[in-house]
Amino acid sequence: MAHLLFITLTIALQALVPLVHSYGHANMCRSYCGNLTIDYPFALQSGCGHPGFRELLFCINDVLMLHISSGSYRVLDIDYAYQALTLHDPHMSTCDSIVLGGRGNGFVVEQWRAPYLNPTGDNVFMLIGCTAESPLFQGFPEKHLPCRNVSGMGCEEFYRCPSWNMIGPKRAGSVYGTGPPECCAVPFEAIKSINLTKLDCQGYSSAYSLAPLRVAVAGAGRWSYGIRVKYSVQRNEPFCRACEATGGSCGYDTNGVNELCMCGSSNSTSNCDSVHSSSCRGTWTLVHTLAGFLICMIVWMKSQYS
Repeated sequence: MAHLLFITLTIALQALVPLVHSYGHANMCRSYCGNLTIDYPFALQSGCGHPGFRELLFCINDVLMLHISSGSYRVLDIDYAYQALTLHDPHMSTCDSIVLGGRGNGFVVEQWRAPYLNPTGDNVFMLIGCTAESPLFQGFPEKHLPCRNVSGMGCEEFYRCPSWNMIGPKRAGSVYGTGPPECCAVPFEAIKSINLTKLDCQGYSSAYSLAPLRVAVAGAGRWSYGIRVKYSVQRNEPFCRACEATGGSCGYDTNGVNELCMCGSSNSTSNCDSVHSSSCRGTWTLVHTLAGFLICMIVWMKSQYS
């Protein structure tokens, strides 16, 4: 019986030691969805990350989804070094398939998120089947159309894709003949919002390139199709550095404005060291006291039964 109690106390002490060393130093906000790491400024938990990205990402059956006013998109990649997201819209046209009927989400972000989240400059949006009444073509043909190549990608190359064989592009329109072009390529900055309903378009495609010269040579069949979104973080750098240096994670309070340092079960307006030395002191002391008690019990039992 005494031997069994001795073994039980030893196991309890071994389980307690890691807690003593790591208490308050785990990154409580870092998480995963499938094979994607979710880290600052993003988060899946309320209060974690940057307030500008709250209620943005959701993990559904190990699939990471981004939700904005224009709809939901699958997140294919998060590039923390370049500060960019790669998104997929299942109703977006590609070189292999033209999707009409205005079913694509396009890309429209809430106004309050606009300072933090916008498509990158190398992302081209090719709007398909827009009517002559579309805002894109107001004043045509007197007014020059906004359509143009972006990073070596545009409609002239897109027209060569197999998907166009089924509907046939209006070649006359593509060179500003008797009517608007069947496809109009624009950068996001030119119109600030890809809303198929407001633009009166039947569909769209989106492609991006990190190496425009190679893409131009390869043709539209080798483009990377998707929406490449640049995110920016407006944060208090010294605050976050101090928080992360003490094992915390940058977060925000319930009003979504003030920054907080997330320190395990407690938060701080400065860093985790201040939490450990004040509000968590009682818990920290309790952990050490319990560890000391177990050590004393083990030593006493060894002296009694050796």
